[in-house]
Order: sequence, then C-alpha cells, then structure tokens
Amino acid sequence: MEAADAETITLGRQLLAAAGMMLAVTLTHALGLMCISRTLRLRSERLEQIDFSWRTFGLGAGMALLLLLLHSVQIAMFAGFYLYIGVMTDLEDALYYSASAYTTLGRTADTFPETWRLIGAIEALIGFLMLGWTTAFMVRKINRLMPD
Repeated sequence: MEAADAETITLGRQLLAAAGMMLAVTLTHALGLMCISRTLRLRSERLEQIDFSWRTFGLGAGMALLLLLLHSVQIAMFAGFYLYIGVMTDLEDALYYSASAYTTLGRTADTFPETWRLIGAIEALIGFLMLGWTTAFMVRKINRLMPD
C-alpha cells in the first residue's frame, strides 16, 4: 500500500509541476507575442499597406529571430526548473534535455530520472502547442504582407 501511495505522490508532484510550467510558459509566450507585435509594429492594417519588397523580407527575418529567442527563453525556463529540482546539475545538459523535449526530438526519456520523467513528456506537449501557436502567428502576419 505504501508503494502505491509513494507513486501517487510522485505522479501528483509531476502533474502539479507540469501545470505550473504550462502556465508560466503560456503566459511568457502570450506576452512574447504581444511584445514582438508591438516591437515590429505588426498590426494588420499596417502590414496590408507595406509593399512586398526587401523590407518585407527584413520584417519576416526579424520576426523569425525574435520568435526563436522567445522559444529559447521557454526552453531555458524548463532547464532552470530541472536545475532547481536537482535532477540535472549541469546547465548544458539541462538545456540540451529541455530543447530535445520541447522540440519533440524525443531522445530524452532514457536520460531523465524516473521520478520526474513525466515532466519531459509534458514539456514535449507544451513545446508542440507553443510551436503551433507560433506557426499560426507567423502565417497570419505573413499572409497580411503577401500581395494578392
């Protein structure tokens, strides 16, 4: 009976941590997209008035760079969490593990302690959702830039 209780506590701890990370990453992503929109002045009305030119490519490249930075911050958030809970002791390993899980590369399950391995799977789901959100954001903005 005690083994089942310990497993339940371990599972509950992982799910609670995953929910907290999901909230933190989602808020970071939403704020990041708002900041990118404001920084690059990506309002629909303005984008529709820009002529398709080299400036368009520059705007697209700037948006891609800032989005990459945003995802890098989110990967670092997970890496910091792994360092904080003590399942990783090296920053490079934590960043590699996090980037691998976040981008759903999937080469991580065998390198993470069993008591926290569910968080890696949940990070993959969160990363998948954030990358999808980014794709929708980029498609919407780029469609406004493209000539009919």
